[in-house]
Amino acid sequence: MSDSRHWKVRDMEAPTPIELAMMVISLVSVVLVLVLSFATLDPQTRELLFFIDTGICFIFLSHFFIGLVRARDKGFFIKRHWIDFVASIPAIEPLRMMRLFQILRVIRLIRMTRSLLVPLLRQRAQTTLASLLVAMVLILSISSVLILLVESGAPGANIHTAQEAMWWAIVTISTVGYGDFYPVTTVGHVVGTLVIICGVSFFGVISGYMASVFVAPEQKEQAKEQQQEMRNEVEAVLKRMEENQSKMLAEIAELKARLEK
Repeated sequence: MSDSRHWKVRDMEAPTPIELAMMVISLVSVVLVLVLSFATLDPQTRELLFFIDTGICFIFLSHFFIGLVRARDKGFFIKRHWIDFVASIPAIEPLRMMRLFQILRVIRLIRMTRSLLVPLLRQRAQTTLASLLVAMVLILSISSVLILLVESGAPGANIHTAQEAMWWAIVTISTVGYGDFYPVTTVGHVVGTLVIICGVSFFGVISGYMASVFVAPEQKEQAKEQQQEMRNEVEAVLKRMEENQSKMLAEIAELKARLEK
């Protein structure tokens, strides 16, 4: 009963950064399903979109099982999130439309929240992870699709399949640059330049986040030590004041006794 109340109160709170990230990725997933279902695509583009959708499914499944492990009441968690699990099953695109329920749930939380910026600022670590996750999904998805559409069929091009496009996007965003696959068209060069810039920024943020993870505990420990030192100093000052007050009262009592004589 207490867990149920906990979840009900939880629904009234602002959505966490991870929940917002899942909402954005869910929107991407729904768009992919619509494109795969209704658009006329060549086989390689369809295969690439299927790879991206499968990768997103694994992100959803990871999020579901992490939440299941951390939940106090496993049964209640499954009862509340079973739709998320069903919508995360790979290779069955129509089930992905059930992600709309999660999107609507997060939108409801956003509408009930007076300030969305304050929770994001308070949970900076989770906000950073959520932003990195969304950025990775969007950059890999958009860049691989664009490079396949631009390079496929171009004279002298070496990126023709979904696997090659996805591999090129991963290698380029990681700034490794093997050189086995590369764009030959002008538009492909522009796409590659943007992906490289995003990759450098992406890993720069990761480096800063990892540094903060190791530095933050030391800063907290230093802050605690400073607070303890200040507390000790204040206690010492108060003790001296009490001693001085006792001496003053004793002197006043002595003077009073002399005057009465």
